[in-house]
Amino acid sequence: MTKILILSVSAGNGHVRAAQALEAAVQSTPPHTAVHIDAMAHVAGGFRKVYTDWYIQLVNRAPELWSYLHQRTDATPHHSTSQRLRRGIERLSTGALVREIRREKPDAVICTHFLPAELLMRERNRGRIDYPVWLQITDYDLHNMWLVPGMAGYLAATEEVAFRLQARGIPAERIHVTGIPVMPAFSEPDAPALARNACATALGLDPARPVLLMASGGAGVGDLASMVERVLSLGGDSGFQVIAVAGRNAEALGRLQALAARHPGRVVAIGFTNEMHKLMAAADLVVTKPGGLTVSECLALGKPMLLISPIPGQEEHNAGFLMEEGAGWLAYDTIGLDYKVARLMADPAKLAAMAERSRVLGKPRAAAAVLRHVLGEAA
Repeated sequence: MTKILILSVSAGNGHVRAAQALEAAVQSTPPHTAVHIDAMAHVAGGFRKVYTDWYIQLVNRAPELWSYLHQRTDATPHHSTSQRLRRGIERLSTGALVREIRREKPDAVICTHFLPAELLMRERNRGRIDYPVWLQITDYDLHNMWLVPGMAGYLAATEEVAFRLQARGIPAERIHVTGIPVMPAFSEPDAPALARNACATALGLDPARPVLLMASGGAGVGDLASMVERVLSLGGDSGFQVIAVAGRNAEALGRLQALAARHPGRVVAIGFTNEMHKLMAAADLVVTKPGGLTVSECLALGKPMLLISPIPGQEEHNAGFLMEEGAGWLAYDTIGLDYKVARLMADPAKLAAMAERSRVLGKPRAAAAVLRHVLGEAA
């Protein structure tokens, strides 16, 4: 039996969702066991606020500043004064987290964020731990912060991410292309429970009419209600039906519910949900921010994507990957959103081609692939 500790950071939802997917995969392979800890539950309050709330506020209200910081830190060496200062502040703020990790006494650790990986490498360098630590990269791009030396293995979404890891000095034998873990609900795209018409009907939608899924991410970033209203105006009485997911943004959910009341039968307004797989399955096109986990879930189910409002840096690069591979388009602004929704929904052949590319790229069993490497069972 192997006890695997999975460490995430709730800065956005993607790192946590990847960790939950890994936890579910371990629990399905007894006698192995898993414990999932969100690092932010065991750090100083001020540090947690900066790392989580500040991040969401920054990318939403000052994306240009985030873009600058992303580029600057990508080019800053790990031995630089600023990086040593950052790691020093992190260590001072995470003593309780390190004690919690020691208390768990795992046989192996998988980190879905670089912060706990850096802390554990310091522990290893001081001889305080001897178990392997693995790092799951959760975007279709590689940033300098993920280059934590000394990992037992680096788990990458694509061959290009693997190439970038090797180009930046990570030994090839420690790099594994597994995909990004998604929950078991996304791992069987052909299951009857995910049949498109059945899922649309269950939501009260007409399966004979086209369905758009519009989501703004688990944190509900962006003015989703306004975008949905624009899309509704494109189709008239016989136009699209929209599933709109506001995540944890209560204000956006209220506006979407009001919109649904004004357009009966055309809008389904939903807040935070654990049924995202069924919403995606019902959709002919997914309009979403290109977060690493959301993209991975869409690919797992073979859904074409129209990408909006990418966070500068990692999400822009995720969008670039999807466009290069033919699984997604990018709307740069609201005018582009109107044009591309209308064009794609009028071209079923194009949507089908994008869906096929999405299915080819998808790795619905990435979590199991990760576990095979961690448990030493990979061929």
